[in-house]
Amino acid sequence: MIDGLLVIDKPEGLTSHDVVQRVRRWVGQRRVGHLGTLDPLATGVLPLALGEATKLSQLLTHGRKSYRGVIQLGVETRTYDREGETVATTTGPWPDAEALKDALKQFQGEIQQVPPPYSAVKLDGEAAYRRARRGETVELEPRKVTLYRVELLRYDAPALEIEVECSAGTYLRSLAHDLGQDLKTGGHLTALCRTQSGPFFLRQALALDDLDGLDAKDPQELIPMAAATGLPTFEVDARTARRVGQGAQLGRHEVRGVPAEGLIQLVHQGRLAALLQATPGVPQLRTNRVFLEGTKS
Repeated sequence: MIDGLLVIDKPEGLTSHDVVQRVRRWVGQRRVGHLGTLDPLATGVLPLALGEATKLSQLLTHGRKSYRGVIQLGVETRTYDREGETVATTTGPWPDAEALKDALKQFQGEIQQVPPPYSAVKLDGEAAYRRARRGETVELEPRKVTLYRVELLRYDAPALEIEVECSAGTYLRSLAHDLGQDLKTGGHLTALCRTQSGPFFLRQALALDDLDGLDAKDPQELIPMAAATGLPTFEVDARTARRVGQGAQLGRHEVRGVPAEGLIQLVHQGRLAALLQATPGVPQLRTNRVFLEGTKS
């Protein structure tokens, strides 16, 4: 079993699941999952967890995201992107660059955003896009998201390119739609590239077609689990690692230097053994996750 993380530069036109299936065939194992879905229209950073690294999915999907996107004003679509049916058009007049920058400022910071009706958000236990495809009216509740930075990179009316740094759960399709509504021109997303997802960046990403030239049994491009978490790291000996693997709860006195609060990771000889939760006033460190690579020796 191969354990670790792989960053793929997802090509346009494939679903995130298509990429997972391709990597499963390449590595010869079923235990592969993606960390954060990208629409078929989108390209860029798609982190994949292999083997035991799938246990890190919840930890690694909630980090900040960065995107570059192209928005076309004047056309509103049902899906909020170029793949959807056109529902309204305008021919201008278009805002000047300063008015556009002012409009974008309204979306910076903590905002309430309604996900697109054609999205994987669950509505009464069913993905919203399935209901929308059946012609049902989909009304999703707004969600709190944070846009840390919204920068206008290029404006050639009626098209503009933006760069966004945001929290997980932010939809750039909704941003494009809402900007068009705010400007009274309509608008939709025509291109999107994710340049960062948590600790993973586009500069690390491999082209999907390059996989065939790599050694699937010992991929040098694989990111070790312990290197990906960003958590405080504590080296332990083989005996302690085995004890944790067998279900023992460690005391604070057994892991010198543990902070008063927060998640930490134990490693043995560079291999991830466990994630432990420190809680103020509690002498034991609660085991969050155990990993075979660091506890089986």
